[in-house]
Amino acid sequence: MPRRLSRPTRATEILDDEACRAFQSVMEIVGKRWTGAIMLAISRGSQRFGEILRVVDGLSDRLLSQRLKELAAHGLVLRTIVPTTPAYSEYTLTPLGEELIQAMQPLVMWGYLHPLPEAGPATGPSHASRRRPRVTGSSATPDR
Repeated sequence: MPRRLSRPTRATEILDDEACRAFQSVMEIVGKRWTGAIMLAISRGSQRFGEILRVVDGLSDRLLSQRLKELAAHGLVLRTIVPTTPAYSEYTLTPLGEELIQAMQPLVMWGYLHPLPEAGPATGPSHASRRRPRVTGSSATPDR
């Protein structure tokens, strides 16, 4: 049984090797691109593949398929095949996945309270000046 940590008064009180390994193992799962958004989408109730794609803007079907397989392998998501014509799959959180969503809620709230600037050209000229121009043909040369 894992030991319970009492509420620390300073963050450094819990930074032992065991705590770091536990934290890192969770972050290796939920820290992958789109995984948190996929889990949050499924937390709304049973979701079909296409519904998840619609809710998580910018996610490709290939990557969604890969992430769903990973989440199922970790026991966080359950895939149920609905035997209709045509058959389809629904995804739900397992009790372990629901527990993880509850643990993620403070991070979601922190994100609302402290929004970070988004990456990409919308953040301002400092990002745009570092980007190379897109070259679309062999005769095109980038401006320098």
